[in-house]
Amino acid sequence: MRIVALVPGGIGEQILFFPTLDNLKRKYNTSTIDVVCEPSSKAAYRVSKSVSEVKVFDFKDRNSMADWGNLIGTIRDREYDVAITSSQSWYTCLLLWLTGIGTRVGFKGNGSMFLNRVVPRNEEQYAAYMYSDLLQGLGINSTNPELALNVPKPDIDWASSEQLRLGVNDTGYILVYGGGDVDTSYPVKKWLSAIKDFREKQPDMPVVVISQPDNQDLMRTLSEAIPDIKETFPDNIGKLAAIIAGANLMLCTNSAPMQLAVFLQTYTIALFGLAQPSKLLPKSDKFIAIKSPTGLMADIPPATVLEKVWQG
Repeated sequence: MRIVALVPGGIGEQILFFPTLDNLKRKYNTSTIDVVCEPSSKAAYRVSKSVSEVKVFDFKDRNSMADWGNLIGTIRDREYDVAITSSQSWYTCLLLWLTGIGTRVGFKGNGSMFLNRVVPRNEEQYAAYMYSDLLQGLGINSTNPELALNVPKPDIDWASSEQLRLGVNDTGYILVYGGGDVDTSYPVKKWLSAIKDFREKQPDMPVVVISQPDNQDLMRTLSEAIPDIKETFPDNIGKLAAIIAGANLMLCTNSAPMQLAVFLQTYTIALFGLAQPSKLLPKSDKFIAIKSPTGLMADIPPATVLEKVWQG
């Protein structure tokens, strides 16, 4: 059995699709599962345990007919038995029809006329469970799929060394991720207020901040205000997952690192702006959402964040 999955979207979307791929692998034990995703999302599959090969295609770009033709040709050459997609886009579904793959599974929507196994899209549930519903199109029970990652051993070893470098291997640590775009980031000054207050009340519990290209304003502010703040610099998603797995608590915005924390079963407090937490966090005492009353992340008071930390 050869299977191809077309999964547009960012790294977080790929992680949320992992249970669907894992269940396919369990059902068809000897199957080959390949994925087509955005170029920037390929990194997610470092921590997937079920995918054989990742091909990239920029679904959001203004692709020419030649670009689509090349992708169709590549998929045709692999002679897949089954195609599955999270997309409702008519042109993605048309693409699958043009590949000639016999079994094409997707959600009911604009492009479902080009599919032959169609499943209703129930968006009033956790997204990983919604994607897993696609398996009903193949007669596979998708109830409460396992959330799991496969972190490579070199990345686990790196995290162990990093904890020694930071001096947190015996004490444990609170891990903070403050990255995100304009809609999903939390103001630097409010992060600083929350972190300073936490350190005053719990001076013996280290706070480690994840440094990434998208949060350097935060890192500069924290370094100036708290000279001994601990920073970690994971340079791939496996290392990031490994350092998250060792944390006592993950404090973050709605982001791909949040999804890693959920799949690693790390206690998590996550800040949300416009997005609905029920669609991005499973129901569990381990995962607490703080939803902005206005939809703007900046309108979450640091006191509210700290209240949830102390309650946890």
